[in-house]
Amino acid sequence: MVTGTPELIVPGWDAPAGVKAVVTTRSGGISAAPWGSFNLGDHVGDSPAAVAENRRRLRRLLPAEPVWLNQVHGTACLDAAAAVTGAEADAVWTRQRGVVCAVMTADCLPILLCDDAGAVVAAVHAGWRGLAGGVIESAVSAMAAAPERLLAWIGPAIGPTAFEVGEDVRETF
Repeated sequence: MVTGTPELIVPGWDAPAGVKAVVTTRSGGISAAPWGSFNLGDHVGDSPAAVAENRRRLRRLLPAEPVWLNQVHGTACLDAAAAVTGAEADAVWTRQRGVVCAVMTADCLPILLCDDAGAVVAAVHAGWRGLAGGVIESAVSAMAAAPERLLAWIGPAIGPTAFEVGEDVRETF
């Protein structure tokens, strides 16, 4: 790993050739502790200059600038080609080539969706509140593709050794 180069996870899924996806790790950026180097979130108290540099490093690896959502653990899903940075939503989709769909996660699930032709893609920030509220269903509806034609990849998330489900979550589900 070269210092300053973002470390990426490339999903192992059977997406069509034109669908590209990556998940960032905490390595390869300039954020100081406790943000762990490659922080992309401008809402967690990190230095704005560090976040901007980390986003610049990621942008060099992407075909376009992502629309950075204001994620609220809800169910809204926006068209990435029409959305603006800071828009409130927890999922984003597109039918346009070269448009980047992005969500940020810590302990929530990143879910990537596409149809089997690669004509439509989506990224979903799926925390327990969004899952209970229907964020996946919202993304599938926005994609306007037959559900049986969809492929999904569930990315890295917090596990049972680091997270305890509270009574509020149990009651909700």
